[in-house]
Amino acid sequence: MKNIISLILGGGKGTRLFPLTTYRSKPAVPLAGKYRLIDIPISNCINSDLNRIYLITQFNSISLHRHIRQTYTFDRFDSGFVEILAAQQTVEQTDWYQGTADAVRKNLRYLQQRGVDYVLILSGDQLYRMDYRQMLKTHIESSADVTIAALPVDRQAARGFGIMRFDDNGRVTDFTEKPETDAAIDAVATDPAWIDAHGIESRGRDCLASMGIYLFNRDVLVDLLTQSDDEDFGKQIFPKSISTHQVQGHLFDGYWEDIGTIRAFYEANLALAGTEPPFEFIESNSPIYSRPRFLPPTRVAGAHISNSLIADGCFIDEGAVIENSVIGLRCQIGKGAVIKNSVLMGSDYYDRDEPTQSSTPMGVGANCEIQSALIDKNVRIGNNVRIVPYDNMPQECDHDGAVIRDGIIVVTKGRELPANWQLG
Repeated sequence: MKNIISLILGGGKGTRLFPLTTYRSKPAVPLAGKYRLIDIPISNCINSDLNRIYLITQFNSISLHRHIRQTYTFDRFDSGFVEILAAQQTVEQTDWYQGTADAVRKNLRYLQQRGVDYVLILSGDQLYRMDYRQMLKTHIESSADVTIAALPVDRQAARGFGIMRFDDNGRVTDFTEKPETDAAIDAVATDPAWIDAHGIESRGRDCLASMGIYLFNRDVLVDLLTQSDDEDFGKQIFPKSISTHQVQGHLFDGYWEDIGTIRAFYEANLALAGTEPPFEFIESNSPIYSRPRFLPPTRVAGAHISNSLIADGCFIDEGAVIENSVIGLRCQIGKGAVIKNSVLMGSDYYDRDEPTQSSTPMGVGANCEIQSALIDKNVRIGNNVRIVPYDNMPQECDHDGAVIRDGIIVVTKGRELPANWQLG
């Protein structure tokens, strides 16, 4: 695995995740109370014995850079690294990255080092666990130029993905981006018996979706990027390569979620808090790594908590009720507060550590009610505040103190809601 470079694409402006990406890039968005989205692909790389990792970033990247610097330090005898490739002006290039392919093109010199035979390209905003060694095995055994990870999906889900058709040997022969009609899906559908024969139960799924995970022979990738000015992998580079190179599919059937929208982010977090979460962080052979923090254990004073994730350093006062929720680092929750079906991202610091002029303490005040909401970091919520969906609540709306995106109530980072504040 020493001859593979991993490239993690940090994403663009992340507009579909606004306002969570107002002050941070998509890969830096907190996940499950104590992680960040970027921890997922980096952990998958480390668990697959891949430790030469570049992260390509551009927008709002300061907190992401800080997290990488404080988290991923390899032994000096190991030769591993996680390095940031931020957009920069050079003698040859003076503009921003124009897309995923353009971002890699502008950094080809890091791939054209001695001893690099393969390049693994990953997304920084997906939740899944994969052993990339199995993908490399598929790639080598099939003598492929390019290998792409494929996930079986049903026809309804297929409309939101790039769908591929394979031949009997697993080679990709056709690709359609987000087919909208039944006829378009029929053109790239796969016989469920073929999926079953390749070791994965089809269970009514007859479409193979691109996961946006690519493994290239290094020289093939360099040729594809230098011989065109295409800007995007999924929409341009990959579809074109199907007709000019041997593109192989690698089937995957574990949990995989693209955290691209507010609703997808919200639902993925709540699913992780359930009694049978689709993705487990407890895997001794393939853990998810993150920044080590020296925080005290969470203290609970007579609260009722069920089906929830509680991060380190929290204090939950007596009479509080927390159901089906994610409570992030350093959350302070007052007496009698009720929190249901919500994600609280926590705080970057305690009040005592940062002088403030605010009379509202950090965290959630006494007797508050929060339901079906996303509360970003460093929010101050006074006593008796109600953040609850109201009748005929629109899918998109801005309120004084909160916004609604994808039908989810979002309180933005650093917001202060005074005592007795109500939504709507």
